[in-house]
Parts: sequence; structure tokens; C-alpha cells
Amino acid sequence: MTLQTGSVRGFEQDRGVMLFSMMDGTTEVACAVSSSAMDDLERGPRAKPDQREEQFLRLRSQIEQRASKKFQAREFEGTPPGIILRSMDFRT
Repeated sequence: MTLQTGSVRGFEQDRGVMLFSMMDGTTEVACAVSSSAMDDLERGPRAKPDQREEQFLRLRSQIEQRASKKFQAREFEGTPPGIILRSMDFRT
């Protein structure tokens, strides 16, 4: 099953990740994408912390597609298990 768009949780500066969720039916799946991964996707200057949510929204489609692939491959991390996306997840 493909995940559906969930909510945007915000940027966690201490960890350098944008937190968001996706939905597997009625089950919410916690997700995060690193700021480095978002910067690499844009191939531009590094975004500032207060620009991360806007950056995420621009890249949301690509990020959610990759999160769905990791979900289908059952590549969960952390406690509770979730999807974490890094730069290497977007390399082809």
C-alpha cells in the first residue's frame, strides 16, 4: 500500500531534521528528512533553519515518494519505528 500525505510537524534544529508524518490507512507513520538531504535535492545554498518548512513544502512530493518506497521495503528506524530519509536515499 502506498502512503498518503500526513502532517508537517516542523523542523527540529537539534537533530537537523524536518519532521512530518504519512498515513497508512488510518495509521500515522512518523517520518523525518535530514536538512542535508533537502539541500542536496535543491542543489543550491544551504537553507537557514527558519526556511526549512518552506523548503520541505517545495520538495514534499519527492520526499514523500521516497518515504513510501522505504515504507514498502519495511526500512524502519528508531523507537517507535519510523522512516528517516538521508541524502543517500535520494541517490540514483
